[in-house]
Amino acid sequence: MTPSFPIRQPCPPGVCDCGLEPLLETPGADLRILRLTRQEERRLLDRLENIESLADLQHMQRRMYEQLGISLEIAPGFNEVRSMRGIAIHIGELPGLCRKTRQSIPAAIRRGLEKHPEIAYRLLDAHDLLRDA
Repeated sequence: MTPSFPIRQPCPPGVCDCGLEPLLETPGADLRILRLTRQEERRLLDRLENIESLADLQHMQRRMYEQLGISLEIAPGFNEVRSMRGIAIHIGELPGLCRKTRQSIPAAIRRGLEKHPEIAYRLLDAHDLLRDA
């Protein structure tokens, strides 16, 4: 099955575990992730790096799910949050999502949070970590 829209070039064999071929062979499969071409991925990563607020980040989470099927969870990690690395960013399993993209999205979000630490504070506050006792 070949989609009617331009799709991402497949990764070289043995380099990635994205499962693109089985996804294309599965009838009725969700092919939204295939719309994420390399050019669109660069735009997405740039947008994530330049988030302006927690509401903007949450909006991006919704849009990524609606348009690409990427389920993204961002929350304080299990241990202390001393830096942006302490914020857990989890991408749900999604056939067709490249391994490099799976690593690039959390990195871009962390860079965005480092540029605007107030977003990280709002995220922590949203999870009741900075509320007054």
